Amino acid sequence: MKRLVFIFAFFNFIVSGVYAQESIVHDLKIQGNKKLKTSFIKSISKIKSGAILDSITIEQDILRLKRLPSVSHVYYQVFPSEGNQYNVFYNIEENFTLIPSANIYTTNDEEFAYRLGLYEFNLLGRNITFGGFYQKDIYSSYALNFRAPYLFSNRLGLAVNHQDLTTQEPVFFNDETANYKYRNKSFEVLGLYEVNFKNRLELGVNYFVEDYKFKGENINNRPELNVHKWLLKGIYEYNELDYFYQYISGFRSQFNFQYVTSTNDMLPDFFIGWNDFFLFKRVGEKGNWANRLRLGLSTNDETPFAPFSVDNNLNIRGVGNTIDRGTGVIVLNTEYRHTLYEKGWFVLQGNAFVDAGTWRNPGGNFGDFSKENNIKVYPGLGLRFIHKKIYNAIFRIDYGYGISENATKGFVFGIGQYF
Repeated sequence: MKRLVFIFAFFNFIVSGVYAQESIVHDLKIQGNKKLKTSFIKSISKIKSGAILDSITIEQDILRLKRLPSVSHVYYQVFPSEGNQYNVFYNIEENFTLIPSANIYTTNDEEFAYRLGLYEFNLLGRNITFGGFYQKDIYSSYALNFRAPYLFSNRLGLAVNHQDLTTQEPVFFNDETANYKYRNKSFEVLGLYEVNFKNRLELGVNYFVEDYKFKGENINNRPELNVHKWLLKGIYEYNELDYFYQYISGFRSQFNFQYVTSTNDMLPDFFIGWNDFFLFKRVGEKGNWANRLRLGLSTNDETPFAPFSVDNNLNIRGVGNTIDRGTGVIVLNTEYRHTLYEKGWFVLQGNAFVDAGTWRNPGGNFGDFSKENNIKVYPGLGLRFIHKKIYNAIFRIDYGYGISENATKGFVFGIGQYF
């Protein structure tokens, strides 16, 4: 019995000695931030005063801070304090986050169109996004958006969105393509939850009204609709991306599932789900290989209002604006980005890309994915003009040239990377 007591006491002494030598965080100090609140940075950081000094935890904090719209770059330093205690410094390089936007373009019928917007991505210094836009594209539209990922705690947040969008949309019937005046007015509320450093969830509800009015003389008696709908939405994201100014590395996956109820048989209840897989890899000092794979399916109703579209601004650069629709989608976007010139805050980046995709026809089968007339392949070249100190200040120009059946070609302009 005495031997057991001695062994236990000796083991306890060894363990106590080991823990006594562990390094402890005396204080976390934040430097370089001006608008971003120090209290907010500390609230979402895992390193706290009195915690064990752990480089893995610090690296996770750094990655989390790099993902904030208000941060262009961040690095850390560790200095001894007293005894086995250390001060940890997070050095912040902030982005400018009050961002106006102006897009000017022409539609297929040569109508002048534009979108003007203003967003603050760091409202109250707490990583809250608030703003909206006004759009004139034949018809007037607007949207208001609020998103606060850490509104209630360092894990729980809220997003509220309202939009009233009116556009001219092509709808594809068997014997013709008809133009509709399409209006979508919606209100959406989402709960945002960060499970841990790499995983997050969004769950919410969207109430919206869809209005389809036929344009021109309706000689074939095409349907006109005004439908009230409820949409239940769920998003799951796995994210291990790392950022170094314009360069990205790592893997990200985002799954989006929606169930939509309807009050009209022409637009019946349906589900839609898709997963975007992103893979980024640094190539040398100035190169970046970027990839996005989208796999999606919806309820396979034979309807001209199928949810997946083939569109310049969504998936295939150079293909045109909403040229087709489907109930399933496979799209791969791959591009090589290379920094051509960099000085101070300015970066000129070139890219070579291939956008390729295929769709399942409404009411069709999985064999549609291999049909030649459903496959779109568009290689191309582009330029990026980047401001390193303004969030998402990337002006892009891409030119896509189709090499598949009935291909087109054209320029695509936008703000931010294409994906």
